[in-house]
Amino acid sequence: MPTLKAWLIHSYGEPHVLNFGEAPEPVVGTRDVIVEIQAASINPIDIRVRKGELKRLVKYRFPLLMGTDLAGVVIAVGSEVSRFSIGDEVYARPNRLRIGSFAERIAVHEDEAAFKPKSISFEEAAAIPLVGLTSLQAMREIGKLIPRQKILIHAGAGGVGTFAVQLAKHLGAYVATTASKSKHELLYTLGADEVIDYKTQDFTQLLAAYDMVFDTLGGDTLLKSFSILREGGIVVSVAGPPDIELTHDWPMPLYLRLAIRAISWKVRHIASQFKCRYRFMLMRPSGVQLAEIATLIDAGVIRPVIDKIYSFESVKEAIAYAETGRASGKIIVSRRPEHRDQV
Repeated sequence: MPTLKAWLIHSYGEPHVLNFGEAPEPVVGTRDVIVEIQAASINPIDIRVRKGELKRLVKYRFPLLMGTDLAGVVIAVGSEVSRFSIGDEVYARPNRLRIGSFAERIAVHEDEAAFKPKSISFEEAAAIPLVGLTSLQAMREIGKLIPRQKILIHAGAGGVGTFAVQLAKHLGAYVATTASKSKHELLYTLGADEVIDYKTQDFTQLLAAYDMVFDTLGGDTLLKSFSILREGGIVVSVAGPPDIELTHDWPMPLYLRLAIRAISWKVRHIASQFKCRYRFMLMRPSGVQLAEIATLIDAGVIRPVIDKIYSFESVKEAIAYAETGRASGKIIVSRRPEHRDQV
């Protein structure tokens, strides 16, 4: 059986479970494209998957190829594919059951891919899919952010934050964000109107009557965020507890539905005290939205922010750096020779 090189796990656990090895070549479905991966990016979801934090929501099979974002070149197409041809440069975020971008090749449904923005490199394109889709869906679909509204984006210098700040500004919002002092200049260049040093300042004492908070941190930061909202405002979180709406969107047994109600009780209670709303979100893949994002990038509205680029052989080191929480923007893994041993 033909094989490819990939980073994979055979069980959930700490960093040692991630290893470089061989896996079967992807099989092209009728509406799939096979992509020769040029670059991928590191995301917090990669670490959560490795640790097994999503095992009750997603039933993965082992060995499991890791990685969720990618940019590359189409090398094969399914018999019913109509949008792409061999040689097309694309970027994608595959659905949750077909991850595996820390590999040489991957099969992606054509509806989950889009043409790569023409103005940027494969490495820059690989930085976009998950954070771009997450930001767009959080702000436009769930938060329904409109011009002149006010939004607070926590951890603005992170992978999601650097994209979210730019998108919120493009949507016409007044944008406040939090970051350490050394990252304030970057965030102002990305369009932030106000940057709060979370180490020395308390955002709850500085902000009021906001329409939306986009939370990427969870914990106490999430719980404190409701106090700055106007009545009817919303906190959208990618790091907090799942909410009841998730049980409507995802098939799951009754015991898990009840467990989600229990673990989300505190945040829902606080939201009701402030007469606000809380939504937990899991991004959904969308080639249509990636095409829209590509247009914004090629128009110069949004630019990728990259902290470091690692070689394909250094995925474990790249994830270790991601786990330090010190990155400004995205951490990239490149298979292209010019980026080998760059770090």
